[in-house]
Amino acid sequence: MLKIALESLGCSKNLVDAEIMMGILNEKGYKLTGNFEEADVILVNTCGFIESAKQESIQTILEFAELKETANLKLLIVTGCLAQRYADELKEEIPEIDAIVGTGSYQNIDEILAELSEKHQIVSLNNIEFAYDENLPRYVSTPSHMAYLKIGEGCDNKCTYCIIPKLRGKYRSRKMEDIIAEAKKLAERGVKELVVIAQDTTKYGLDLYGEEKLANLLEELAQIEGFKWIRVMYSYPESITEELVKVIKKYDNICNYFDMPIQHASNRVLKLMNRKTTKEDILSKINMIRSHIPDATLRTSIIVGFPGETEEDFNELAEFIKEAQFDKLGVFTYSREEDTPADKLPNHLEEEVKVERQEALMMIQQGISEEKNNNKIGNKYEVLVEEQIEDNVYVGRTIYDAEEIDAIVYVKSIRNLQVGEFVNVVITDALEYDLMGVIEDEFTE
Repeated sequence: MLKIALESLGCSKNLVDAEIMMGILNEKGYKLTGNFEEADVILVNTCGFIESAKQESIQTILEFAELKETANLKLLIVTGCLAQRYADELKEEIPEIDAIVGTGSYQNIDEILAELSEKHQIVSLNNIEFAYDENLPRYVSTPSHMAYLKIGEGCDNKCTYCIIPKLRGKYRSRKMEDIIAEAKKLAERGVKELVVIAQDTTKYGLDLYGEEKLANLLEELAQIEGFKWIRVMYSYPESITEELVKVIKKYDNICNYFDMPIQHASNRVLKLMNRKTTKEDILSKINMIRSHIPDATLRTSIIVGFPGETEEDFNELAEFIKEAQFDKLGVFTYSREEDTPADKLPNHLEEEVKVERQEALMMIQQGISEEKNNNKIGNKYEVLVEEQIEDNVYVGRTIYDAEEIDAIVYVKSIRNLQVGEFVNVVITDALEYDLMGVIEDEFTE
C-alpha cells in the first residue's frame, strides 16, 4: 500500500481539513508517514491568504516536486486555498503536480488518489459551499494533549482586504449536537486543551438558529469531562457580548483568553476595510471584558499600510495601542490581493512605509509586553509542558498563551517531566515576550 505524507500550511482551520483527508486515507488502508523521503504520495495543503503565504506554499510545492527525482515520490497532490484560487496557474507552471484539489473537494481525496493510477493533473474544484460532513473520519495530527474543534466554515464579513469568502464561501455553522459529539470523542482520547476555531467564532449559530450561539455552545463544552483548557480563537470584537464574557468567566476550564482581531483603530480606515465596528466600540469591549475578568488576556492583530492610511491614521492607531495595553499583538503589513475590493482602492503605500510602521508598532508592543512580563516575576502559573529542549530544561505554555502564536515558558526541573503534563511553575525571570521559571516545589529564594 502507498505511503502518504502531509505538509499542512496556513491556519488551524486549514489543518482540520488536512486531518480529515488523512483520516479518509488512513481508513482506506493507506500508510501514513512523517518521512517525506520515503513517501510515495505527498499532500501539500496550501494557504492562499496573503502574498507571503502564497510564496511559502509555492516554495514548499517546488521543494517536494524535487523528490520525484531524488527520493521515492510518485504523486504530488496540492490541496487547500492556493489550489482553489490558482488551479490553472499551478497546472501550467508546475507540471510535477499530479492533482489540484480545491477547498470544496477535500472530502473526495480517496477517489482522486484512485483516479491518479490512470490520469495525470486532475483538477477537482467542487462547490466551495460544501458543508462539513460529520461522518468523515479525522486523523488528529496535533500533540495528543490538544486538538482543534472547527465549529463553522466560511465567512460573511466581507472585509475589503480579504479573499477568504471567495475561497471558503459564506458562513456555515455546524449543528451544536454534532460539535458536542466530536468534542466528547476528543475528550475520550485524552485531549486536555480544546481550541475552538472558525473564520469568526462569534458568528457561530447565526445562520442555523437565527442568533449567535457561541455562549450556549461554550456552556455545553465546559461540562464535558476531561477538558482542562477550552480556548476560543478568532472572535470579532463587535460580537463579543456581555453574555459571552460571563460564560467564559463562569467556567474554570474556559480560558480567560480573548483573541479579537481589530485590524485598526482609525474609524476612517476601519470603514475602508468594511469592518463593522469603531475605535470607540472596540475600547468599550476591552473595558467591558476587563471589568468582568481583570486578568483576562487580550490578543489582537493589526494591519498597517492599508491603502490610504495617512500618518494621522497611523498615529491614532499607535496611541490606541498604548491606551489599550493588549497582552498579545501581531502586526502585519497590508498585502495587496487581486480580486479584493481593497486592491482597487487608490493611494497604495510603498512597502518601505508599511515596514516602518510595522516596526514602530512592534516596538511599542515590545515595551508593553516587557513591562507585563516583569510584573509576573515571582508569580506562580500552571504550565502545560510541550517539549524538552535540553537536560532539565523544558518548554511550556500558560493558560494565557495559545500554541505556536504566543509566548512560552522555559521551565527548569530536576524531575523528568512528561509532554502533556501540567505543572506549577514559579516565574524567576522575564524576557520581552517569554518567561523563565522553575517547578514550584523545587523553587528556592
